[in-house]
This record gives sequence, structure tokens and C-alpha cells, in this order.
Amino acid sequence: MKVVKISSVPTEEATSALFTGNIVTRQAPFEAGDSNNFNFGVVSFSAGSRNKFHKHSGDQILIVTEGTGTVATDDEEVEITVGDVVIIPAGENHWHGAPGDTAMAHITVTVKGSQTEQTEP
Repeated sequence: MKVVKISSVPTEEATSALFTGNIVTRQAPFEAGDSNNFNFGVVSFSAGSRNKFHKHSGDQILIVTEGTGTVATDDEEVEITVGDVVIIPAGENHWHGAPGDTAMAHITVTVKGSQTEQTEP
């Protein structure tokens, strides 16, 4: 068993081409070898930031922990807020973040080995 206080985990700016807008940060409370089954992280979007359309080779779960944001697919956009839990099936084209006036943070859980493909330039 491993217990981590998220307040003690360093925050790093996410500099990937996948993100657009203002500052996006990540926290990785667990090391790569801590789980054989999943990846886990906290992603914080400042107001006006989001990721670009992308898809994963495995399912993704988002758990909103702060603020209000949006999750979108090719067919719909849904406002999400604290306490909402979202499952995005493998292969579904989507984006998520805080494109409006408020910041948003979520926990993301993906299958170990899942690959991300950016589909928006």
C-alpha cells in the first residue's frame, strides 16, 4: 500500500502540444511502477485552457475535483463540475478542460499502456 498527500506532490506545467490556451499543470502522485493496471494523475486547467481533440487506445475516467469545465466529443459538449465522473471509451474523439471563465481540475485514470493520439492540429 502507498499513501500520498496530494498537497506534497510537485506541480509541473504541462507543455505538450496537446494543450491550448493558458496554463495547464499536472501532478503525478504515483510512480510508473506503483501500478500494473492504470495511470493516475491530477490535471489543472486555468480559465481559458483545454486540451485539443484526441483519443486514447484505452478507456479514460475523469473525476472533477475543482471548478467547472467542459468535456466534448465530436457530437456533444457537456458542462462538468465538482463531483462529476466521466468515462470516455477507448477510441472516442474528445477534449476536456476549462475553455470559459473558470478554472477546472480533474483526476484522470487511464489503462496502463494506453496511447494518446492528438486529432486536432
